[in-house]
Amino acid sequence: MRKEILLSYFPKITSRRYQLLLAAFDNLEQVWQASFEGLKKTNWEEKIINEFIDWRNKVDEEKIAKILEHENIHCIFKDEVAYPKLLKEIYDPPFCLFVRGTLPSEDFSLAVVGTRKFSTYGKQIVEEIVGELSHNGLTIISGLALGIDGIAHEAALNAGGKTIAVLGSGINKMHIYPSQHKRLSEEILAKGEALISEYPPGTLPTTFTFPRRNRIVAGLTLGTLVIEAPEGSGALITAQCAADNNREVFAVPQNINQENSFGPNNLLKTGAHLVTSATDILDALNLQEVKKFVANREIIPDSPVEAKILENLTHEPLHVDELIKKCTLDSSSVNATLILMEMKGKVRNVGGMAYVLGR
Repeated sequence: MRKEILLSYFPKITSRRYQLLLAAFDNLEQVWQASFEGLKKTNWEEKIINEFIDWRNKVDEEKIAKILEHENIHCIFKDEVAYPKLLKEIYDPPFCLFVRGTLPSEDFSLAVVGTRKFSTYGKQIVEEIVGELSHNGLTIISGLALGIDGIAHEAALNAGGKTIAVLGSGINKMHIYPSQHKRLSEEILAKGEALISEYPPGTLPTTFTFPRRNRIVAGLTLGTLVIEAPEGSGALITAQCAADNNREVFAVPQNINQENSFGPNNLLKTGAHLVTSATDILDALNLQEVKKFVANREIIPDSPVEAKILENLTHEPLHVDELIKKCTLDSSSVNATLILMEMKGKVRNVGGMAYVLGR
């Protein structure tokens, strides 16, 4: 198990502290053997160093590995090709993502966020706009929260589109939050989509984890659409994260007499794109041809062996020996076909005889 996975379980780990570890040690294995004096060169606070040493002595690596396997959770690290490209570009990207399901290979995505206390008008607008965006090939990102978030996920699924839920808690079944959306989370997974979090399985949500989650929602996308948000809404934090990272911000105009109008109307005053239809978003992002582009990039197998390989490969690196087992084919056929597929750009060898989809 990579030490980054274990580090993500340390309650006081942050991206900055992780970077300080990388700067201080040649490799993370050394962190597990380092003394208090050795850890001081990280410039961590002494109180944090003591807490880390105490935690390090108690952490159960075998138990963690079993939970991840049982829950079908895998980890994607910032140095891997499967890590979302757009997320790498934000100011404070998580060094590790916990993932259930499959992340899409394309970066044509939009965050859709809003209040939990939605109106009939808000629900209608979400369903109309998200449905059209999904038909045009955009992946819808949201936070699985009650209200507008959940409606956005459902609208994408109903339109046969892609959606990713970013949680401020662990993504293991017992800790899906809110619990009312456990069924929705399973529907997302059943449709081949994904749940992600920077927090390890077992993490309970807090007033800290939600705002941190919002930077990932915004960071995964080309822009953020706000539909109904009162003053102080978490949706406005997501919009601010988008703006801070040079992503587009969109808002649907609201009735000025309604509490939920504060957020969208204020965003419009400060330069957000006014949205009355999905076309406004597609035009602003210059994505009118995205559906055609995505369709043209679909990988079509040229033989039964290629079809079997494509069925078992994702954007998560898979060693050739494991691929052969999954395909139930002889090694010579798989190895020969992989060489041809790599020449065609259908797969990529990312090193160490591990392969991923080429696009």
